Amino acid sequence: MEKSTRQVSSHLPLQQFVAGAVSELERLGYSRKSLWRYRVAWRHLIEFCHEMSLGDKYSLELAKRFCSTYQVRADECLNSGQGWRRNIVFALKVLDGFAHEGHIVRTVTDIKTIQVPEPMSTALRDYELYCRDRRHLRTTTLRARMRVIALFADFLGSRNITFFDQVQPADLCAFVTAQHRLSAKSVSRIVSDVRCFLRFLLMRGILQQDLSHVLPVVHVPRDATIPSVWDPEVLTKLLEAVDRTSPKGKRDYAIFLLACRLGLRVGDIRALSLDDLKWETATIEVRQSKTLTPLCLPLTEEVGEALIDYLRSGRPQSDHREVFLTLNAPFLPFREADSLYWIVRHWKAIAGIHFRTPQRHGLHSLRHTLATRLLHEQTPFQVISDILGHATTASTLIYAKTDVETLRTAALNTEKMRHV
Repeated sequence: MEKSTRQVSSHLPLQQFVAGAVSELERLGYSRKSLWRYRVAWRHLIEFCHEMSLGDKYSLELAKRFCSTYQVRADECLNSGQGWRRNIVFALKVLDGFAHEGHIVRTVTDIKTIQVPEPMSTALRDYELYCRDRRHLRTTTLRARMRVIALFADFLGSRNITFFDQVQPADLCAFVTAQHRLSAKSVSRIVSDVRCFLRFLLMRGILQQDLSHVLPVVHVPRDATIPSVWDPEVLTKLLEAVDRTSPKGKRDYAIFLLACRLGLRVGDIRALSLDDLKWETATIEVRQSKTLTPLCLPLTEEVGEALIDYLRSGRPQSDHREVFLTLNAPFLPFREADSLYWIVRHWKAIAGIHFRTPQRHGLHSLRHTLATRLLHEQTPFQVISDILGHATTASTLIYAKTDVETLRTAALNTEKMRHV
C-alpha cells in the first residue's frame, strides 16, 4: 500500500476536508462510478451543513444529524434523483474513518495489486503451502485466509515495516483498530487468521517471541442474532412476481425453489451439477460445499418441473456441467464468491416488497424461512437438521428463536406471577 503523504485533519474547512477524502479515493484507484457515489453523498453533506448553519467543520454529530435526516427508511420508495441516499451510511463511515486515521482503507481490495516486500512474500508463500498441505484447508477457506494475511502485510508496509521480525505489539493493535468499521464477526475472523499466521512465524523462527497473545479475543456469541425469515404471503408474492416466460425468470425461479423448498445453501446452488440431479430416483445428491459431507434431498414435483423448464427452455447450450449459467455469452457458471443476492433484489423490487422492519433478504434468508416453517409444523429438530445438512442439531436450535408462537407458550404469565 502506498502510504499517503497528505496531512489531513477534520479541523480543515468541510469542503477542503471532503476534497482531501476524494483525493485519497483517487489515489487508491477507485472507479469513476464509485467516486461519483461518494462525491454526491458528500456534496449533499456540505449543503446540509450550510443550510442548517452547523459550522464549517466535519464532526460526528454533523454526520449523525445528516444520516438521521436523509437515511432511507425501510418502507420508503425513493423518487427520481434520490438514489444517492442509498449510499449515505457507508459514505459517512468512510469519511469518519478518514477524519480519525488520515487515510482510507479499501473494503474491497484486489490482492493482485498489492506489492508485498520480497521477504514477506516468501513467508506468505510458505504459509499458503503449509495451510494447504499440512492443515488441509479447503480452497475457499484458504483463499479467504490468504487475503487477510496479504492485507495484514500490506498494512505493515504502510507503517514502513518490510520484515515480519520488525512487528511490534503496537502494530498489531493498530491493525485491529483499523478494522473498526467491520462487524464483530468479521473482526473476529480477521484476528483469528492473523493469530494463526503469527504462530506459524514463531514456529518457523521468523519471530523470536509469541505475539499472538497481543491480539484481543473478539467474543461473538453463537446465538446472538435471530435469523431473518420471510412471511409466507410475502414469499408467495416474490415467487409470483418472477417472469417464468423468460430465460432469466426460468433460471431464477428454479434457484428460489431450491432455496425455499429444499433449503440448499447458496454455495451448493452455485455448484449444482447436472450429474447431481438423479431423475430416476427423484433425488438431488450433492456434496455440501461447507461441510464436504454428502446430502440427499427429494426432488419434489414443484422443484423438478421448474428445473426441467429451465433446462429445456432457459439454459443456453454449454459444455459446462453446472446447472445454472449466466445469461450472456460465453454463458459461464456463477463465480465462486457470488452470493446471488442480486437475484432476490431484482424480483423483490418488481414485486414491490417492503419489509415492516429491517432484515436480511438475500438468498440465504429463504433457507432460514424453510427451517422456520418446518419448525412451526412441529417437525423434529433432527429431521430439520438432516434437511439443512447441519452437522449437529445445535446449529438448528437457533431457528427456535423465530417461532414466535411456540416461544409465546413458554412465556410466564405476569398476572399469575404477580399474585404468587
